[in-house]
Amino acid sequence: MLSKSLTRIFLAVSGLLLVFFLMIHLLGLFLAAIAPISFELYASTLHSASWVILCEFSLIAIALIHIFLTFLKVIRNFQNRNTGHLVSRRKDLLAIFAARSQLIGGMVLLFFLFIHLRQLRFPRPSDGSELLILQHVLSSPVNSSVYIFGSLALFLHLFHGVESSQRSLGLLTPLNSTLIRAFGRLFSVIISGGFVLVTALLSRSLSNS
Repeated sequence: MLSKSLTRIFLAVSGLLLVFFLMIHLLGLFLAAIAPISFELYASTLHSASWVILCEFSLIAIALIHIFLTFLKVIRNFQNRNTGHLVSRRKDLLAIFAARSQLIGGMVLLFFLFIHLRQLRFPRPSDGSELLILQHVLSSPVNSSVYIFGSLALFLHLFHGVESSQRSLGLLTPLNSTLIRAFGRLFSVIISGGFVLVTALLSRSLSNS
């Protein structure tokens, strides 16, 4: 069994790797919204690359590690709470809610990921049809609502996770805590807001065409 400190470190590192993927994924989706032809070329080139399967399996492994360590952390926190060892020092209501909703929010994100992969990855669209299928999926009010709800769950997860990861890695100090906390919250707004914006743009583009 991993020690508490190693659990926090691996949880932080796996989370940051997933955040890096989200940034790349969001940039690709913005390309779909503003430069459709370039997006189709980007998508077909990416999916024909020999290393993409390895990257996908690596992402799955990282996600499973992150999920497992999150459950392990929740169990340990629950045990500490029952013994009176865990005391929250937070005063920010949104921060409290984001921290306490991590498990539920993570399960929502996992469910959303299953839907997302089922709609757009299994089976993978053929070359030249990626954007059309993406627009078709998001043109449904139900689907676009699910994607927006998933983005809001991501916001809460990042709101807590970015700051928490820096603390777990020992990078959060009294001197930089305000800056890191502000950066983490701004970053969570930008990333989750970016996914909401892309969803809105792509869901409207098919109806306007």
